[in-house]
Amino acid sequence: MCGIVGYIGHRDAYPIIMKGLQRLEYRGYDSAGIALYDGTNINLSKTKGKVADLSGKAKGEISLAGRVGIGHTRWATHGVPNDVNSHPHYSNSGNLVIIHNGIIENYDSVRKELTNRGYTFHSDTDTEVLVNLIEEVKKQENVKLGKAVQIALNQVVGAYAIAVFDRSKPDEIVVARLGSPLAIGIGEDEFFIASDASPFIEFTNNAVYLEDGEMAIVRLGKEIRLRKIKNDAITYPNVLELQLNLEEIEKGGYDHFMLKEIYEQPRAIKDTFRGRLLADQGIIRMAGIDQNLERFLNAKRIIIVACGTSWHAGLVAEYIFEDLARIPVEVEYASEFRYRNPVITENDVLIAISQSGETADTLAAIKLAKENGAFVFGVCNVVGSSIARETDAGAYTHAGPEIGVASTKAFTTQITVLTLLALKLAKEKGAFTESRFHELLTEIEGIPQKVERALESNTLIEIISEVYKDSTNFLYLGRGYNFPVALEGALKLKEISYIHAEGYPAAEMKHGPIALIDEQMPVVVIATKKGHYEKVVSNIQEIKSRKGKIIAIVTEGDTQVRELADHVIEVPESSENLSPLLTTIPLQLLSYHIAVMRGCNVDQPRNLAKSVTVE
Repeated sequence: MCGIVGYIGHRDAYPIIMKGLQRLEYRGYDSAGIALYDGTNINLSKTKGKVADLSGKAKGEISLAGRVGIGHTRWATHGVPNDVNSHPHYSNSGNLVIIHNGIIENYDSVRKELTNRGYTFHSDTDTEVLVNLIEEVKKQENVKLGKAVQIALNQVVGAYAIAVFDRSKPDEIVVARLGSPLAIGIGEDEFFIASDASPFIEFTNNAVYLEDGEMAIVRLGKEIRLRKIKNDAITYPNVLELQLNLEEIEKGGYDHFMLKEIYEQPRAIKDTFRGRLLADQGIIRMAGIDQNLERFLNAKRIIIVACGTSWHAGLVAEYIFEDLARIPVEVEYASEFRYRNPVITENDVLIAISQSGETADTLAAIKLAKENGAFVFGVCNVVGSSIARETDAGAYTHAGPEIGVASTKAFTTQITVLTLLALKLAKEKGAFTESRFHELLTEIEGIPQKVERALESNTLIEIISEVYKDSTNFLYLGRGYNFPVALEGALKLKEISYIHAEGYPAAEMKHGPIALIDEQMPVVVIATKKGHYEKVVSNIQEIKSRKGKIIAIVTEGDTQVRELADHVIEVPESSENLSPLLTTIPLQLLSYHIAVMRGCNVDQPRNLAKSVTVE
């Protein structure tokens, strides 16, 4: 959950690393640091705070010269966010410097052993322990840096992506990964190292993504050679041509990445079904399904594993699969699934959902399912990510880069992919009529235009946000397909505005939450015409009778709820199956505007990181 950047080549390293850190700041932003080698010395500057704080400090503290360097943005695990615990970290001799994403679980025992051997430690981090272990191995075994890193990593337990530089070997950087992503950009007489490709996309379109358990010595004038950390086996890199567009990772005139990404959803949804959905021909093409159709059709059940927003998308998918394809579905938090000894058989299909494709708990759930013979299908956004490589088959969402920590277009594009999958299976199973199938395909094709119409409520939502920006609690209610949307809306508000919010099935309000309702409690109710409309209207009347403040998401033209609610936000009419793609839009905008009005950092909310690559 930290950001790693490195450079070695013919350019000045400082501007490349600093810009790279800015692009990776969504991965961790409680502290930042940089180390540059000027041909003689390793010059290091680091600080608590943002990359902007580092930029100001480094310019007044160290020489910025050098064509080799490494940089880091931190999301704290071991040790509070402060200057000392920030990365990079020196070894005791000052000859080695390291940056690290992940957790070394046995760091305490290693630290005690190294202390007994005369090492001293200045920080509370597991990373400082690792760099000194590498130094001790290098000294005791009389080996070069690459071999020392390999031996040291075989002595630690945990997850990591690391980059290590040795002043005595100024033409190379050693990198390795286990459980945390790491990419190497390949240019002309230069190499780039990063947690993802965004820091180097303007310099090269060629990249190698390390597999789990691999390391590499990135050396000037040499081709990259990968080797297994465990057994020293040499592997040959698969060089990928990146499709990332530089404009996609800039704000494009918006005040925040989150707002930009909310407004990108019509395009993102269209890109996700482009080439897969041929509505006029009544065809859904998905290679990952077409090539494994029997595994899905013969499945006794589908297990969906995910975390956070992706888990909410999985809940929507549960309704879709069971409703349309008549396949039993269980939706699991990946973090719980991996530890509770679940019953998994070879007749199960496990669908793993993750925006980044690097979520540690979801990857562990995939491994567990495969060990038990289940077929594993991945849904993720990042090409070449770990989930894309570890699953038996899958589908990309094509949302484009999502920089804002609070996911928006990830949610709607995941639902889009899962809806196509459910519809394809339903058609193969003969679960509904041909005319109904064509009707749904046509409606999906029109969803991007309906999302654009939903976005037209932005000004109204901004006005509503002003009324409730100082509230301390919110309640979100929905039924059926829109219950998961209520959960997602509450999560968005919590994530970026720091207002306590809870999502509930509307009918469950009477089983406890109704006790909270008074004139100070805003209640967001999703009350679209399709589904359990009359039941939701009754719930609204119960809230109104207790003086609750009602913000209602309704279908265009609704009059019944309008008479009861304090505020009404309209979305275009749709079938119940597809309504989450529309009803979530106002909730995203509501959380965004409230957070901005409260002065919160929308793109980088406190204590959160975009990709949760550690437990």
